[in-house]
Amino acid sequence: MHRRHLISLALGLPLGGLTLAAVADTLVQPDDAAQALPQFKVSAARLQQAVAQRFPLRYPVSGLLNLDLQAPQLSLLPAQNRLGAEMAIDAAGPALQGSHHGTLALDFALRYEASDLTVRAHQLRFKQLTMPSLQPRVAMLLNTYGPTLSERALMEVVLHRLQPSDLALPNSMGLQPGSISVTDTGLVIGFVPKPLSPP
Repeated sequence: MHRRHLISLALGLPLGGLTLAAVADTLVQPDDAAQALPQFKVSAARLQQAVAQRFPLRYPVSGLLNLDLQAPQLSLLPAQNRLGAEMAIDAAGPALQGSHHGTLALDFALRYEASDLTVRAHQLRFKQLTMPSLQPRVAMLLNTYGPTLSERALMEVVLHRLQPSDLALPNSMGLQPGSISVTDTGLVIGFVPKPLSPP
């Protein structure tokens, strides 16, 4: 009963450590008033900003060519609870006799890593590596590198890092980050009760 009172009271209070910028992350009261637990929202703009910090990247392929990846454009896939990513890719080297431009497409799920308070890319699925100027047989061969390239580019990449101040209020309520949901505007991190300590 005491915890329920604290939760109800806390939902109406601002969280001291949060910024007020337009793309800021916010601890909010759920839309469903019957749902008693708070949620933490991360905007699509903040996700895009975080992933862009890792790029551009270059990967050599067996000394035959170099693959240069530009920052991906993220897309929200609420129905699949995943994020999509499409990035420009440039391939050049002796094996290709020139430079070629294309795109690498993939999607991925998300997971929360409690050890460093981060939301990370998880369960990557390679979709397609497209380079229209390449001969079909060469393009097919290059696609065999697609899954490996996808993992090197985005596997376990940090998309958001919570601050201790962000979790101060939930911690005081006996809560910890739980589910991560992809919405039309970004991510919603749900909180769940912490496991009870053994007596």
